[in-house]
Amino acid sequence: LHPLERAREYKRALNAAKLERMFAKPFLASLSGHIDGIYSMAKNPWDLDSMVTGSGDGEIRMWSLSSQETIWRASDAHRGMVKGVCNIPGGETDRFMSVGTDKLAKVWSRSESAVGSDGVTPETVATYSGKHAFSGIDHHRSRPLFATSSSLVEVWDVDRSEPITNLTWGADTINTVKMNQTEVNVLASCGTDRSIILYDLRTNSPLAKVVMTLSTNAISWNPMEAFMFATANEDHNVYTFDMRRMDHAVNVLRDHVSAVMDVDYSPTGQELVSGSYDRTVRLWDVAKGHSRDIYHTKRMQRVFCVKYTLDNNYALSGSDDGNLRLWRARASQRMGAKSNRERGAIEYADKLKDRFAYVPEVHKVLRQRNVPKGVKKAAATKQTMLQSRKRKEENERKSSKSGKPRIPERKKAILGVTSK
Repeated sequence: LHPLERAREYKRALNAAKLERMFAKPFLASLSGHIDGIYSMAKNPWDLDSMVTGSGDGEIRMWSLSSQETIWRASDAHRGMVKGVCNIPGGETDRFMSVGTDKLAKVWSRSESAVGSDGVTPETVATYSGKHAFSGIDHHRSRPLFATSSSLVEVWDVDRSEPITNLTWGADTINTVKMNQTEVNVLASCGTDRSIILYDLRTNSPLAKVVMTLSTNAISWNPMEAFMFATANEDHNVYTFDMRRMDHAVNVLRDHVSAVMDVDYSPTGQELVSGSYDRTVRLWDVAKGHSRDIYHTKRMQRVFCVKYTLDNNYALSGSDDGNLRLWRARASQRMGAKSNRERGAIEYADKLKDRFAYVPEVHKVLRQRNVPKGVKKAAATKQTMLQSRKRKEENERKSSKSGKPRIPERKKAILGVTSK
């Protein structure tokens, strides 16, 4: 062992941290074409290159991420906003579904027509008519079933024109519905009455209901742990839950300064990507409470949908400026083939950064981020408000005879839990 080994490795760690921030260029491409904002997005588990998006003017586009261009388009797919899109599993991998505010659910096929020209909309494979404006859709992993959300959750058989099951438990409007792709008989929905409800398809009945302080905008199931899911909430936070114990959140991810509009798990189940009304995209480690990175551009507006690609290397965001943006999941990671020597050097640098991450000089470099001025000011104001609230609670606790009980952060946002 060299007597100056630790000093050498500290210097190497500091240099590695500086190089990481120097080469951090997460933004890869902006895919333009939509005239209105992008409000729904779906990835295809059987085709890593394709992504389907739906916009506010009723247009649906399918993109090739490698060539960064539109490969299929339906200009008048819906009259009104496209509220949800999803892919159909199994042998029909070129088919996907969409729902809109025109009370229609449609099945489309990419192979039956080329890119739709102006004024020409490809023919639908099937159309299902509902009684209420749809707000979301998701397909079963293996069975010919799909679920839609509107004033209630409806489960449809693809061979029938009417829903086979209606599921409801008190909500006026359901914001979204998501089927569990591992525990395939469970689905979750969130409503405008601030509730998150779990349903069982085997009994066609609800399992549990959680009422939050503010409403939930989106739900994402963990692909590796069937009982875990994440929710994007109006109170600027992302909550992760274990459906076996719904009386508290497993973790609270808090860095956004406005309502979180969408959230999605990475294919490893270890990371999350979220998009917010504050015009930023954040990436999170599921086990930690603060984001590991923040992505933004000057032109990007409010982010309404985000997805993690299934190769774990990229994230996508759709905002109401009409652009689909492609980001690196790790801002400084180089793409492409690497030699053994280069791979060894990268692994050695990563290990050094982990080892010296709590040394002040290295920590300062690793956590440095350029944040938009509006977000920075809002974060400072929010921090002041939270500190004032904590100070007030502490003063009440000191002045009361019985002593005010301390409520854990993971339970504060939950008003009640009901099981059936």
